[in-house]
Amino acid sequence: MQKFRSYFRFLRLLLRMQHQTEDLIQQHEIPLSWLKAKLTRQQFLILSGVLVGLTTGFASVLLKTIVHFITVLITHDYHFRYQLMFYLIFPFCGLMITALVVHYLFKGKDGKGIAPILHEIANHSARVPAYKMYRQIIASGITVGFGGSAGLESPIAVTGAAIGSNYATTYGLPYKDRTLLLAAGSAAGIASAFNAPIAGVMFAIEIILAGVVFSDFIPLIIASVAGALVSKMILNEQILLHFNLQRNFDYRNTPFYLLLGICCGLYSRYYALMAHRVDRFFKRFQSTHTIRKAMVGGVMLALCCFVFPPLFGDGYGFVKTLANEGPDRLMQISLFAPLIRHQWALLAFVGSIALVKVFATSTTIYAGGSGGNFAPSLFAGAFVGYFFSRLMVDLHLFPLPVANFTIVGMAGVMSGVLYAPLTSIFLIAEVTGGYDLFIPLMIVSTASYLIVKRFSPYSLEISEYVREGKIFTRRYDSNILSMLQVKDLVDCTGPCIRPHATWDEILAAIQHDNHLCWAVTDEQNHLLGIITFEDLKTHIFPHHNEKSGCIAEKLMKQVPVTVQIHENMNHVMEKFDASGQWCLPVLQGEHYMGMLSKSAVLDAYRITLKHSMEG
Repeated sequence: MQKFRSYFRFLRLLLRMQHQTEDLIQQHEIPLSWLKAKLTRQQFLILSGVLVGLTTGFASVLLKTIVHFITVLITHDYHFRYQLMFYLIFPFCGLMITALVVHYLFKGKDGKGIAPILHEIANHSARVPAYKMYRQIIASGITVGFGGSAGLESPIAVTGAAIGSNYATTYGLPYKDRTLLLAAGSAAGIASAFNAPIAGVMFAIEIILAGVVFSDFIPLIIASVAGALVSKMILNEQILLHFNLQRNFDYRNTPFYLLLGICCGLYSRYYALMAHRVDRFFKRFQSTHTIRKAMVGGVMLALCCFVFPPLFGDGYGFVKTLANEGPDRLMQISLFAPLIRHQWALLAFVGSIALVKVFATSTTIYAGGSGGNFAPSLFAGAFVGYFFSRLMVDLHLFPLPVANFTIVGMAGVMSGVLYAPLTSIFLIAEVTGGYDLFIPLMIVSTASYLIVKRFSPYSLEISEYVREGKIFTRRYDSNILSMLQVKDLVDCTGPCIRPHATWDEILAAIQHDNHLCWAVTDEQNHLLGIITFEDLKTHIFPHHNEKSGCIAEKLMKQVPVTVQIHENMNHVMEKFDASGQWCLPVLQGEHYMGMLSKSAVLDAYRITLKHSMEG
């Protein structure tokens, strides 16, 4: 009971800190507006990078402290005989509480993961809803704190992105600067999560700014350093992921590192396929069955954690145990403790955890919990690397340094799951305290990335958004087109012609119109066909004697293809190219809205490109 009273006192303290922070922001809004007027753009962006980085760093510290506090609270002074309470009760409760909070407190607004942030950049001018500045902290803190098998890094990155975007919006910064500060917040989040500022910058460049042309990265670097400094000064090292390098790189192990990279790539593909299947399973639940979905997922997650205790929480503590002490300590707290003296049982235990990890993580995320794939990919990579190297040693093939392969495997799987090889390389190099493994990190990460790219051009998290044209890719023409909206370019001024209109009525309708294509619609405004100037040309010349008998119904032709008012512009351009038409009718449902010309699209493309280059 004393522990729960301490927990509620801690929550009250957090709420008090939140109110004090809001008051502090309001007090400093006027001085910052004054500074914005006095400083140059570059100077204000540097100042903004510092402020966004510091704020994100404190948010990261808050989130990780909440998770650490909850974990210590529910696990303190318990022993193996209480394992049922650990691994059956708490993960289930975490998912249920998170689902209730999201459903009732946030009105079902989820938006978790990096992909929605990329969607805001591409479609909402990098304006992120304000609730994402705190929603991820609350939901992810509950989920992971109670044992959800997910990571905190993606929520921290989303929180930082929301902080940067809302800061830029508050001070009226343009789209280019707003996007830069959004990326700076994400960089600061990753940097503060691992105390790895270089990895934070690489993450922002590879993931957040993919498909966005930028040359000004100074605020990005400054924000990342500021976030890492906050984490360094406040957080206890036991909360952070940290390793000490065991053995230096031996060039004779290069073929085995290459083979490990291939294995990490194949495992990453398995990760994506399994996550997709779990996602499809939980999508069968209707939106009104949120609690039922969390209940089913909670039972599945609890069973996974009960059988394999290292799946409990983000798993960083178990990864450090595996790298520094081996799997014996992990097996001691599991149901398989009696088999601990059997060498192959230990190896099977490690391999099984790697295979089940993706199922536990996907269940946590898609059943209603909150978290990301950042930490799970590192966790799985450590177990894949350990399994591979230990197998080589036990088969007496080659005396590989198991600890080094465990560390490098983390970069391999992370590179394959997130499609971020540079982030993976620099992150593991930083958290190990040196760059002695830089060469094998490059080999494993690159090999894994190339393997998964053969199967799918985009990562698990963003592939669906890419198919729907909702986010930017590295195809810059496509990015510019996706910023255009059909509803903004459709021409509604052209006259509509009725099917029984006579030749004189048709001429009267179009004689003062400059268009070359007209719609034929009925009384309910349903599109029946189109009449082009080419169709009228033969009836205009004097030698033609059928003018009096012409009616619109005879002149019109069937529409080759139509466009919906909310359709993605990339799909629209594909329709223009496939049909060979210069004008296409625009519908909303079945109702005719107007004509969209290729000229209007190309003009808007040119203007948007010019503005994006000018910022």
